[in-house]
Amino acid sequence: MLLISLFIATLFLAYSNGANDNFKGVATLYGSGTTSYQTAILWATFTTSAGAVASIFWASTLIKNFSGKGLLPDAIANAPEFHLAVAIATGLTVIIATFMGFPISTTHGLTGSLVGAGLVAIGLKVNFAALGNSFILPLLLSPIIAVPLGAGIYSLSRYINSKLRLLINQRMIDKCHFLSAGIVSFARGLNDTPKIVSLILIIEYFSIQGGMITIAIAMALGGLLNSQRIAETMSTKITSMNHTQGLSANIVTGVLVIAASQFGLPVSTTHVSVGSIFGVGLITKKANARVFSQILLSWILTLPIAAIISGITYRLLQG
Repeated sequence: MLLISLFIATLFLAYSNGANDNFKGVATLYGSGTTSYQTAILWATFTTSAGAVASIFWASTLIKNFSGKGLLPDAIANAPEFHLAVAIATGLTVIIATFMGFPISTTHGLTGSLVGAGLVAIGLKVNFAALGNSFILPLLLSPIIAVPLGAGIYSLSRYINSKLRLLINQRMIDKCHFLSAGIVSFARGLNDTPKIVSLILIIEYFSIQGGMITIAIAMALGGLLNSQRIAETMSTKITSMNHTQGLSANIVTGVLVIAASQFGLPVSTTHVSVGSIFGVGLITKKANARVFSQILLSWILTLPIAAIISGITYRLLQG
């Protein structure tokens, strides 16, 4: 019964992840008026699913990182109750943020859930050194790097565009923009899918390949059915943008997330994407600092909220 519950809870988490994350890669397409919401979410669904399938071959390191091994003794990290508590807590945290329109990090939620259940299981014996090196540091660094890179890449592209205005037409910019959005969505599927799959691999019926495909389907459904609130926040509320600005933000996000996946670093696509969009907004002086500060607050609250829910859930499952 626990394994069935774990499977359902993990699908719920994948659905929540898709609802909160799938649109982030194409937010600049919609926000800049390059395409409609429907076309943007369909493109995001296709390319995210492609990234999820590719993660079978390219991102297996992340499966180990998010299984709890290294943070906790194997006897606890392999227990169905532990995985179930993590899946439930992360799924609830992410879906609540989605309905409120806050683009938070599923990676951050998973990290908080691992810590919360771990603290209830073994107290302060959780390996905090591994937590800091493999989880917290990459999560903190990703937006710090993304904001100046987003500003810098846009400044460079604006300069190039002004010098080559006769050679670079709008159609070419739009094609590059679509390609960059696809790369970001592909990178998100590549980076996020293994993290969620790690929760169900203790179910003996699942291979890594089967788990990846199952999670990819649930993520796709979440994005198709519940992305509207996140689309509004990411596309219009952080900053207004044109085609070149959106393309610049996407280039930064895609490069950083793909590089992180190759090195097994669990960076947040959300943090990178929001950071790069805000960086572009700083250059154009159209960034909405109030909205950005609200998003930052939601990021700060994600880890403790997920940890509390996970700890309570794990204690109830033990009883």
